[in-house]
Amino acid sequence: MRHTILLTLCLGSAVVLSACDRSGSAEVDRALKTVNVIDETNLNDIMLTVGDPNEAVDYFRRSSTENPDRIDLQRGLALSLIRAKRTPEAVTAWTRVVAHPEATEDDRVELADAHIRNGAWDNAQAELNRVPPTFESFKRYRLEAMIADSNKQWTKADSFYETAIGLTTKPSGVMNNWGYSKLSRGDFSEAERLFNQAITYDTDLFTAKNNLVLARGAQRKYDLPVVPMTQIEQAQLMHTMALTAIKQGDVAIGKGLLQQAIDTHPQHFEAAVRSLRALEANVQN
Repeated sequence: MRHTILLTLCLGSAVVLSACDRSGSAEVDRALKTVNVIDETNLNDIMLTVGDPNEAVDYFRRSSTENPDRIDLQRGLALSLIRAKRTPEAVTAWTRVVAHPEATEDDRVELADAHIRNGAWDNAQAELNRVPPTFESFKRYRLEAMIADSNKQWTKADSFYETAIGLTTKPSGVMNNWGYSKLSRGDFSEAERLFNQAITYDTDLFTAKNNLVLARGAQRKYDLPVVPMTQIEQAQLMHTMALTAIKQGDVAIGKGLLQQAIDTHPQHFEAAVRSLRALEANVQN
C-alpha cells in the first residue's frame, strides 16, 4: 500500500514538475519575444534616423517582404525611400501604405508629400482632398499652402501658412517658405519680415538669411542685415547682395560688394572671384 501511495506521489510530482517546466518555457518564450520586439523597434528607429538611407531601404524592404501585413515596416520602407531621394519608388511605397487596412490620415498626407517631391502637384492635391477637413496637422497645412502657392491662390496660401505656423513649435521652415512666396509676389517688405522671423526661430537656417538678403536687395537695401552669421556666411551673403545689385543696374555697388565678399571670406572664394572677373570683362567690352 505504501508503495502504491509513494508511486502515486512520485507520478504526481512528475506531472507538476513537467507542468512547471512547460509553463516556465512558455514564460521564457514570451520574454524573449518581447525583447526581440524591443530590439527590432530600436533597430527600426536607428534605420530611420542615423542609418544610411539606402541600407535602410534594403532593411525595410526585406523585413516588409518577410512580414507583408506589418504596416510599420511598410511605412519604414516609404520613409527610407524619401530619405534616399528615391521619390518615384517612395510614391509607390506610400500608395501601398495608404491601401493598408490600418492606414491613417497621416499616411495619406505623407503620400501627398511624396507626390509633391515627385513633381505631381495635381496628384498631391487629389490626395489632400481625400483627407477630412476635421483632420488638422502641421504637415497637412504646410502642403496645402505650397499647393495654393503653386496655383497662385495667394489668399488661400496665406491662410494655410498661418494655420501651419500655429501647429508647430519649429516654424522656421514654413516661415521661410511663406517669405519666399511673398518675395515671388513682389511684397518685399513682408518677405523681409517673415525671413527675419524665421531666423529668430533657427539662427542656423542659411536659406532664410540668403532670402532675407534678396528681399532687402530688391528694396535697394545693400547693407547686410543684423542677424547671426559666420565669416563664411557673411562673405556668401555679400556675394548674393552683389548679384542682386548688379541685376538691378547698380553695377558699381555690386562690384564693391563682390570685392568685399572676396576679402571677407577666410579661404579663396571662387564663386565671387568668377563673378567679379565676368563683371570686369563685361564692363571693358
